[in-house]
Amino acid sequence: MSLELKRNPIRRTLQNAVRLRTIVSVFARHGFYNVAERIKLGRFLVERISGSGVDQYSAPQRLRMAFEELGPTFVKLGQLLATRPDLVPPEYAEEFSQLHDRVQPLPFETIQEILKQEYGERKDQIFESIDPTPLGSASIAQVHRAQLKSGEDVVIKIQRPGILKTIDDDLNVLYMLAELLEKYVPETRPFSPIAIVDEFFKTLELETDFIVEANNIRRFQQNFKNDPDVVIPQVYLDLSTERVLVLEMLKGAPLSKEGALNQPGLDKSLVIRKALQIYLKMVFTDGLFHGDLHVGNIFVYPDNRIGLIDFGVIGRLNSRTQKAVASQLLALAREDYERLAYEYVDLAPFTDQVNIDLFAKELRELIAPYYGLTLKNVNMGRLLMNSSSIATRHGLSVPTELMMFFKSLVAVEGLGRKIDTQFDPLATILEFTGDIIKKQLEPSRVAGDFSQVFRESRHLINSLPRQLSMLIRKANSPQHAFKLNIQNVDELKRALENSFSLLFLGIVTAALIISASFIAQQYAREPLHHLPALSLILYSLAGLLGALGFYHYIRKS
Repeated sequence: MSLELKRNPIRRTLQNAVRLRTIVSVFARHGFYNVAERIKLGRFLVERISGSGVDQYSAPQRLRMAFEELGPTFVKLGQLLATRPDLVPPEYAEEFSQLHDRVQPLPFETIQEILKQEYGERKDQIFESIDPTPLGSASIAQVHRAQLKSGEDVVIKIQRPGILKTIDDDLNVLYMLAELLEKYVPETRPFSPIAIVDEFFKTLELETDFIVEANNIRRFQQNFKNDPDVVIPQVYLDLSTERVLVLEMLKGAPLSKEGALNQPGLDKSLVIRKALQIYLKMVFTDGLFHGDLHVGNIFVYPDNRIGLIDFGVIGRLNSRTQKAVASQLLALAREDYERLAYEYVDLAPFTDQVNIDLFAKELRELIAPYYGLTLKNVNMGRLLMNSSSIATRHGLSVPTELMMFFKSLVAVEGLGRKIDTQFDPLATILEFTGDIIKKQLEPSRVAGDFSQVFRESRHLINSLPRQLSMLIRKANSPQHAFKLNIQNVDELKRALENSFSLLFLGIVTAALIISASFIAQQYAREPLHHLPALSLILYSLAGLLGALGFYHYIRKS
């Protein structure tokens, strides 16, 4: 089973009316009754809710509390928005960062039942034992220690029953709410509520499919197969399903565990440097990086090795974005705010509405006060995330993968702060990105780039005669017509119609004057009152039409 957004609004409303009423009531109880009325959902409230005692809290706090009450889908949405200050105001992003994905553990009997549904009679042939006490319990899955019949110690990640149906229903309600917000609450349009739900849907679709996570783990194992300092758990693909993931149990200590950094032989400064180098390799060499690097997902060993778990959320960077990120970090180090601004412009979809000078000035005002401070005093990843909100205010759409990089950088810096507050990550990052820039200028790399340009140009040159021939044949075809797409075509049409009307009046007036003059020429020596009647009539008509045309021109001006 996979998640599916139902785009038919009538079908969505009928299928999710009960959940919609619950959601609207919760928002109203937390002080958002007026929003429900503005988006035409006040009818879903039995009575106006007042005196709930929420007035003492700010709007971001009330929204965060509403998300907590509404359950796992909304908690996940809030966690996503906490990392996207480009999509929501900073005070909301800060408040959403307090949301925690911890829920009441499932009874062990339920876990046993799920395993029996997935494996059938094979269950008892696969597992020697399963620890009834969970290692962790989150909204989507629960994790238990286990031992295989073959003797290996493993962890099993089991998806909560009915969670896909719950998320699917909530997503469809969220999509409808997003449509209504964009339609009836204009101040929400700059934040694109529908785009937020679309991105959220894509994230959850991957996170709830354990086969996808298993394949992610396999790829990271391949990327670090030659690095003995990195431990990626083995995934048992033959035992994993969409709802159950079976992994090797890491022997190290998670950083979330008290005393993890006090193991005999462990060098704290070496560990943080290695962790940062591992992360930078993911970003700048592999283009595939861990998207959720909090302390619970990082293990440390006494011999200073580092283990990683939980690969449900990963980020991908193509070579263009990798180079742009490296350039952004170099610009940050050199206080070259104009270059930083241009990197945002180059990464975003094209727009000609950006004032680069003003954009760079605002970036300078944000970042300059913190320049030169250590990790103890400043969070570089958070600064970059805040800079993306400035980019959004200037009409730039920041790519999702870039925001995920900033989020993961925040997590890595949080790890560094936990280990060594005097560690300067920027120096290590610049060392790594400097090597990347140097590699781009190596003769072999430059020759390779020229070779690619030549191959693409040769293809263009080879196909050009054929394309020109087709264009000429198309232009000579009796059925061919050029299509012209002009903006503000209605205004242009009206202007042309007015111009042609005036031109027509001018031509008719001139014709009348010429005709009258031609007739009057026969009586050129007679006084004016002896002019032929026909000439007088034509002159009068010409004067009338001229006055009409002049009045029409003045009125349109």
